[in-house]
Amino acid sequence: MKRHPLTRRLITLPLLVLLTPLIVGAPSAGAASAGPAGFSDSLVLSLPFPTGMSWTPDGRMLLTQDTGQVSVVRSGALKPTPALALGARLCSGGERGLNSIVVDPAFASNRYVYLYWSHNRFNDCGNNSSKTPRNRVTRYVLGDNDIIDPATEKVLVDWIKSPITSHNGGDLHFGIDGLLYVSTGDGGCTIGDPTRCAALNTNSRRMDIANGKILRITRDGAIPARNPFVSAPGARHCTNPVAVPIGTGPCSETFASGFRNPYRFVQRPGTNNFLVNDVGQANWEEIDELVAGKDYGWNVREGHCATGSTTNCGPTPYENPIFDYSHADGCGSITGGAFVPPGLWPAPYSGSYLFADFVCGAIFRLAPKAGGGYTREPFFSGVTNPNGLAFGPYGISSALYYLNYFGGQVRRIAYTSGTNTAPVASFFHRPNGLNVNFDGRASYDPDSGDAVRSWTWNFGDGTSATTTVPHTFHVYASKQIFTATLRVTDTFGLMSPPVSIPIYAGEHLPRIALTAPPATARFSVGQAVPMSATASDAEDGPLPASALIWNVVLNHSGTHQHPYLGPVSGGSISPVYPQPEDVAAASASSLIVTLVARDSRGLTTPIQFELLPRKVGLTFATSPAGGTVLINGASHLTPITITSWDRYVLRVSAPNQIIGGVPRPFRSWSDGGAQSHSITTPASKLTYTATFG
Repeated sequence: MKRHPLTRRLITLPLLVLLTPLIVGAPSAGAASAGPAGFSDSLVLSLPFPTGMSWTPDGRMLLTQDTGQVSVVRSGALKPTPALALGARLCSGGERGLNSIVVDPAFASNRYVYLYWSHNRFNDCGNNSSKTPRNRVTRYVLGDNDIIDPATEKVLVDWIKSPITSHNGGDLHFGIDGLLYVSTGDGGCTIGDPTRCAALNTNSRRMDIANGKILRITRDGAIPARNPFVSAPGARHCTNPVAVPIGTGPCSETFASGFRNPYRFVQRPGTNNFLVNDVGQANWEEIDELVAGKDYGWNVREGHCATGSTTNCGPTPYENPIFDYSHADGCGSITGGAFVPPGLWPAPYSGSYLFADFVCGAIFRLAPKAGGGYTREPFFSGVTNPNGLAFGPYGISSALYYLNYFGGQVRRIAYTSGTNTAPVASFFHRPNGLNVNFDGRASYDPDSGDAVRSWTWNFGDGTSATTTVPHTFHVYASKQIFTATLRVTDTFGLMSPPVSIPIYAGEHLPRIALTAPPATARFSVGQAVPMSATASDAEDGPLPASALIWNVVLNHSGTHQHPYLGPVSGGSISPVYPQPEDVAAASASSLIVTLVARDSRGLTTPIQFELLPRKVGLTFATSPAGGTVLINGASHLTPITITSWDRYVLRVSAPNQIIGGVPRPFRSWSDGGAQSHSITTPASKLTYTATFG
């Protein structure tokens, strides 16, 4: 949804009944994907904020949610009670939360499963303090009753600092060596210096901390003897749950370093080789071949180039990716990956590596090029917000599963060899007394290239209709509960099984009154944002505070969204306004809030609004004119005016340089700061001038 950058818009959204909670940015369930002929894309189940998936040898699917639940799918049905809920022990929001799950290769005998999550160790889920969450890996026993006993918890990896809510990494895989590999992000901002974030963040360069690394441990959390830094001088077990050894030596659990946010990595089947999908900053997304002891270059390198460049891409002492792609075509956040099992799908897919991009909503094939190297070949488009890929059981074979984070869906791509699959009916209703609107846009056809062509409605009161559009309107004669049924038909005339839901004719939707903040409010970095609302219903009267559910996302430069807070129930919340991800994002980023009210019938009304930052124009100049300055590590020819946010901390530098053909040493900044120093953005526009001799 495109938003005018200067106004907060309040929007009443379509009603969802008996579906997953509405998540801002979520597509309708019927959003069409497109792929090669012979493949189908179908909805498996709905689950809010899915983050990870794995399978037990007996075919149970295990799913994790950002909010801390582990759920089990047995025989195709989602168990109503989570196997485990981490509750208040967890910090969620942003990229924190419960990020992944893996099943032990010896599960049949030990029943072990492993989780990567953000531990609320100090009862503080804030940012940039000594008490921010600590990411950890824990091992549990999953019973045959589909319940994880919390008493079986064993902490294997601990103390990985999470300075801000982004760049947490958090994937887990076993190699055929029986060892557990763990990915960690760089944390977003430098530990101990919150002014150095994004490309200025040096955590990945430090070998004495676990951030920005791939780690390798045993299933009991010990350090494998063949890890590359075990014998390095001063080597320490930096993530030891008992206590971190004193010193500054390298972490002995580190397998490889120099990653920004290796959110997902993938084992090449039957090997100890892995491909790492490292999310980029401003220019490149990369796929790395994991090699013991190697340094992949972040924050000095991004993709195969110097950080911040698309042209300075010469020789480097760091390990280059085997493939990278630029943000020029609208893609910009590599997430899940999976190898196609040999023989499962026809050429050219058999054995191929597939990877997803969260921003452009696509799955690609890594296709070899003649003469060496790789290219990016489209496989499926329209797969909104894919954040995880994995092959898992499907009937007597297997299929590709993917997670849609904001849409709250687990979906499956299967090869059907051209067989026409029946479409799937899905709908909701929007009552206004006896007048009821029906919406069947969530219906879809799983076959690539096929579509729903007609909607056949039975309103439950003895009347019916067939439409060629997914919307219809019906007036009921009396106030009572009816059962409405929908069937849909595809291009080839194949009709779906019927789907029925209760219709509350005569009922009304709940109403929301937003009481704070005012529409004119603008917010500074670090400022608390008090939000409050009340809800009422014509039938129920005033609704309790628990009937209100809030979700907040960070809208990044109008291209994609990051989770920030929620779901949270109550009449009020007060999140802290974040900083922009970088200077380039400051001009078009904001917080987007979705608030949903639910009445006693389960009818819901959502509204959505935008919380805008207090933007400030900062001008940088030099004397003599025409020099360059560094702003958050990026070089700029002056004079230049940038958009910042009030209280956003910038790192500026005025290097000695040649201006007008004359060498010019630095003399002073107009604000009295050192040659390199931090600026906290003031509330109003200001000019900073660097003077040279």
